[in-house]
Amino acid sequence: MMTDKGLYIYCLAQGNQEEPLELRGLGGQPVEAFSHRGLIAVVEECEPKSLKSEDQKVLADWLLIHQNVVDIAWERYETVLPFGFGMMIKSMDGKTASENLKAWIERESEELRGKLKRLKNKAEYGVQVIWDPAGILPKIKRSDKEIQDLEKEIQSKPKGVAYLLERKLAEIIKKRLEEAANVYFKDFYQRIRNCVGEIHVEKVRRENPPKQMIMNLSCLQEKDEGVLLGKELEKIGKIQGFDVRFTGPWPPYSFV
Repeated sequence: MMTDKGLYIYCLAQGNQEEPLELRGLGGQPVEAFSHRGLIAVVEECEPKSLKSEDQKVLADWLLIHQNVVDIAWERYETVLPFGFGMMIKSMDGKTASENLKAWIERESEELRGKLKRLKNKAEYGVQVIWDPAGILPKIKRSDKEIQDLEKEIQSKPKGVAYLLERKLAEIIKKRLEEAANVYFKDFYQRIRNCVGEIHVEKVRRENPPKQMIMNLSCLQEKDEGVLLGKELEKIGKIQGFDVRFTGPWPPYSFV
């Protein structure tokens, strides 16, 4: 493929066969396997400009197309290094986009081959643990004498004093919940860690109150062998006050 335009890149795999993949990409152009030195870049010829839109539906459609191309390539080549949305190779420094892609592959080939070897037949799974603090609190109160004593004292005090004690109680409960969240996180992390090859801790996301996400993980495991992980998550999901989200298998975006 020789082009003066840009090349939108979806993923990279191992192989030698340069071929069309019989599907259309983000810009409606054919998606092709661009081969160089035993590596394949799955690309689409595109206008050399950034993809931007204020329309959320357009953005969602683009992401869906991007993911679909990566998924099909993943199935075809078994192991891929997926690229995030919006990655593009442009013509620059007097070279076409194709020439720049070749130069990049040559420059990074050793590292790219190493990543492909590490990720061979691996898949990414997403794990999120959400809890409802109100559902956990009764269990904490049953084993916390300080909270129990303070609740009794509040009932026996005048309104003004009781108000101040209630504020103190709220602070203690907040602290106990934070401690409990930390204990549960360490316990769940270790149980999940024992089931997977690699694990990344991601930033927690906001949930609809009163629920809170306490754990957001990306896990790397053998493709189609997430059974052990699934069973462990099922046990966690049965603990009162906790919900578990388990997604995958996905191409290993978080581990490239």
